[in-house]
Amino acid sequence: MKRIEVVAAIIINNSKILCMQRGKSEQRYISYKYEFPGGKIESGETKTGALKREIYEEMNISVEVADEDLFMTVDHTYPDFALTMHSYICHVDSQDFVRKEHVNHKWVKPEDLNTLDWAEADFPIVKKLMELNLC
Repeated sequence: MKRIEVVAAIIINNSKILCMQRGKSEQRYISYKYEFPGGKIESGETKTGALKREIYEEMNISVEVADEDLFMTVDHTYPDFALTMHSYICHVDSQDFVRKEHVNHKWVKPEDLNTLDWAEADFPIVKKLMELNLC
């Protein structure tokens, strides 16, 4: 089974967390699901370097992120592939960005995160964010 390693940003502004909605996918189980933005780590990249690159490519914003901003790592197996996702807390000064790859987004209070239809791999992050309420 194919295994991929990705990074995800938990972007916080004004006590809300940015939730991005995926578009249609070949894999029905992730089509139109909400997720934390990010993407694959390329060969030779650090996790934080990959996250900075991905967020800039997907949203045209720069985030500051360091190793100590790691929130949690999730291992999840979907029907077609296995995923290791490293999530990082990222604070931004503005809620303005360019949505390039997603079909929708919402800024959500931590206690309301479970009202969205999340991709399965993101559930453990959502649960921990709701428990800790970091905002």
